Amino acid sequence: MLSLWDEPAPDHRTRVVANSEDRVAWLRARSRGVTATDVARLSSEKAVQAVAYEKLHGTGFGGNAYTDHGRAREPEIARWVKANHGISPSTTLFHAHGEPLHLATPDGVATRGSTVLLSEIKTTSSAWRTIPRSYLRQIWWQQYVLGADRTLLVWEQHLDFVPLTGDPLCRWVERDENEIHILVGLANRLLDIIASK
Repeated sequence: MLSLWDEPAPDHRTRVVANSEDRVAWLRARSRGVTATDVARLSSEKAVQAVAYEKLHGTGFGGNAYTDHGRAREPEIARWVKANHGISPSTTLFHAHGEPLHLATPDGVATRGSTVLLSEIKTTSSAWRTIPRSYLRQIWWQQYVLGADRTLLVWEQHLDFVPLTGDPLCRWVERDENEIHILVGLANRLLDIIASK
């Protein structure tokens, strides 16, 4: 897959920034750049301003019962993804080709020849009729950062933190260059705001 600049990007494995197993280094690296989690929220200029404020001043959010449940279930769901789709779990933070502050830590990565495939794992208490737009933004950003063609979005619905089905649900999300172009512009706007403070 060619990058936005129509040149082959170097292998994503040459663009490792940190690993979440070293939480301090991983959090420090994430704080300096724009992550897929940040980009998931970049839907308007107001949102860009809000994310910039939080990156400069912190949020105070340390998690809740839903995030705790997601963290607990992710390794189990990741094993299912590996067994059924051959995408290995990942805890690695990567940067985009030529953009050291454009960052992403996908939940899973597989390389098949020159093709990079990703997985993204979610838990939810809601039934989805469509994929939430914030998750699509997160996925497209990860595809841009790693040079991936497709992402397997895998989600598990729960009721009071008890999974409702035996196997999670999943759907492939294709790369969208138009959406990626918009997200890169918003991310650069975010970085400009942070740098000006």
